[in-house]
Amino acid sequence: MKKYFVPLCTVVICSSFLIPAIVTADSHTSDHSPTMESKQNKQTQPMAHPVFSWDQPGVLSPVLHPGNPRAAGMVQQPLDAIGQSINEFIADGAMPGAVTLVARRGHIVQQDAYGYAARYTDANRSEMDEPITMTEDTIFDLASLSKIFTTTAAMKLYEQGYFELDDPVADYIPEFAENGKGEVTIRQLMTHTSGFPAWIPLYSRGENREDRMEIVYQSELIALPGEQYTYSDLNMITLGGLIEQLSGKRLDQFVYDTITGPLNMEDTMYNPPAELKSRIAATEYQDVPDRGLVWGEVHDENAWSLDGVAGHAGVFSTAEDLAVFGHMFLNEGRYGGTQILQPETVKLLTENQIPQFPGDSHGLGWELGQGWYMDALSEGTTLGHTGYTGTSMVINQNNDTIAILLTNRVHPSRDTVSTNPVRQQFAQHVADAIPVAMPGKKEDAWFAGYGNQLDRSLTVEWNGDEPALLSFDTWYRTETNYDYGYIEVSENGEDWTELDSINGSSVDWQHKELQIPEGTRYIRFRYDTDGSVNGRGWYIHHIQLSSEQGKNIKPDVKSDGWVKRNY
Repeated sequence: MKKYFVPLCTVVICSSFLIPAIVTADSHTSDHSPTMESKQNKQTQPMAHPVFSWDQPGVLSPVLHPGNPRAAGMVQQPLDAIGQSINEFIADGAMPGAVTLVARRGHIVQQDAYGYAARYTDANRSEMDEPITMTEDTIFDLASLSKIFTTTAAMKLYEQGYFELDDPVADYIPEFAENGKGEVTIRQLMTHTSGFPAWIPLYSRGENREDRMEIVYQSELIALPGEQYTYSDLNMITLGGLIEQLSGKRLDQFVYDTITGPLNMEDTMYNPPAELKSRIAATEYQDVPDRGLVWGEVHDENAWSLDGVAGHAGVFSTAEDLAVFGHMFLNEGRYGGTQILQPETVKLLTENQIPQFPGDSHGLGWELGQGWYMDALSEGTTLGHTGYTGTSMVINQNNDTIAILLTNRVHPSRDTVSTNPVRQQFAQHVADAIPVAMPGKKEDAWFAGYGNQLDRSLTVEWNGDEPALLSFDTWYRTETNYDYGYIEVSENGEDWTELDSINGSSVDWQHKELQIPEGTRYIRFRYDTDGSVNGRGWYIHHIQLSSEQGKNIKPDVKSDGWVKRNY
């Protein structure tokens, strides 16, 4: 693991950052000196439940540093499951290799490499004589994750007063006004609401970079500006051109000068030099255009035709460098002693700019709350982006958590299975490692678990001779409008009547009381999920029944798939 650079100042991480999250007899942390740890152990009694639980991450470190789950307020077991899941997907052919990195509160708690960075010589999967094993510092073609660098760079110019977000692009690039684009704004480029088509085969047109940029500027719209959301590379190619027009520098130089250089992201670049090829993950064997095995050059054909420097693709980076970039967003634009963006600018980049398009929530470049790859880490403020080559980054702002998954899934061919299932599984493991604080000190809570097409029941059985009051505590984060919890009653165990339901977020633990009608023999908590995304799940705690006279009734609880746990 490389040394984590602290720009411009020396940062001392005070011991308050390192309060143990789960204290057990065999717990230890590399973040403490022996003296400090021994003093703290004398003052701390063993606790059954974590300190830094969901939505309560504690103090964020100003920089990333090697850590462990306890110091980050996380649980070891789900993090241990990441490796098994990734290796299973590699064995099933989803990708040749991968690198993962998980950090919370600035503590890097999981980082590993799997499989191969380069394995095949052609699209027929002919094995290399000497395949290259994936390592933690393997450099990946980020593909569309490059878009976040482009919007961040643009907002540096915004901070300097070069433009306002709702200025027409044509004010700065006059030829962009052609074909009805005179009213397209800079904000619409960043939120994919300009009306541009998703893609054009730019690589087969024009003679050079300048020709192809002009082709983009002159392209026609498929919708009126602001009327629909269409994720489009042309938006970011144009934004990259705007940056170049206003700054007087090519995009790669401007990104280095304003972002990657100040953050000491030494392994992040466009057009990596040839001597780094052995550290770079290979991508696709391309017949059209006729490029052979693409390895060390940008995979995206249009970015390649733009000399490897484009607003939509072209950035190469490592998991550690990406984590530094992501941590800067968690820390209001600052990393250590370097302020890359002002807090107000970070807010603009990361808050939903297009509420009129539900389901396509977008900041300026960042995607928000997209469960199809964020899974149980997905909340309304969760940031992320994916790349076609198999890359993804998710930042859960509520928990100061960064989850980076980099794969070379297009090696040696893009004609393979989707990596979205592995993205979801990875995010689910990370989310599951962030514990839910239990409302009681002694008892575990019932947890409905994860899975698609679930129909899991926790059933309470009693004599039902008289009306009763059911009380319980509940906490839930479920996929809004898709995954539901139901509280139902039955006289015979076959015909059920719904009393209440849950969906979305409880925010915190809630105490519920429900009147149970006379004659009821069965009460059940039923968790029903759809076929894709999971939230953090549904918890039930401290189930009690009492008669009208206030007498406690001891219920018999039976589980069908629910488990008891304290996190």
